[in-house]
Amino acid sequence: MTLAQLEEAEDEFDEDDIKAIETYREKRLQEWKALKKKQKFGELREISGNQYVNEVTNAEKDVWVIIHLYRSSIPMCLLVNQHLSLLARKFPATKFVKAIVDSCIQHYHDNCLPTIFIYKNAQIEGKFIGITECGGINLKLEELEQKLAEVGAIQTNLEENPNTSIEDMMVSSIRNTSIYNDSDSSNSDNDNK
Repeated sequence: MTLAQLEEAEDEFDEDDIKAIETYREKRLQEWKALKKKQKFGELREISGNQYVNEVTNAEKDVWVIIHLYRSSIPMCLLVNQHLSLLARKFPATKFVKAIVDSCIQHYHDNCLPTIFIYKNAQIEGKFIGITECGGINLKLEELEQKLAEVGAIQTNLEENPNTSIEDMMVSSIRNTSIYNDSDSSNSDNDNK
């Protein structure tokens, strides 16, 4: 085809083509609106104590809300905030908020921080209080993701619990140590005879 023929063919849309394009456009627009409606959060937002009831307890029906009560002077709290910030972007259908603990609960003990409460329909569905329950000082993003998924607050695509391989390695290490220690003691018994 010549350039003129290509240009002429390009402009020839029949009524069916126009209807198909318009139908496709409308379908995609509806999908986009539904996705936007579902994914309304997408960030870890700071709230104050007087916003707690409105933002957390009285959140929209069927919306999961994860709130982290923290103190910025505690390194573990800062780590949890970093992880929650990343998870908020990954799971925009879940509401992620954080609040300085003193603005919500007066005289809350540092040994109870970080504290994560997980709400749905004004009910606490899960809670992690203190460093140990939150996953320890070496908490990895995947471990926190798995904890939140186990409660039901997010739908993760992690294939397995990240802690399982660590536990398996620890058990394996203990078993191997035990086997070697047993064989060493039996050899030393034979040496003494």
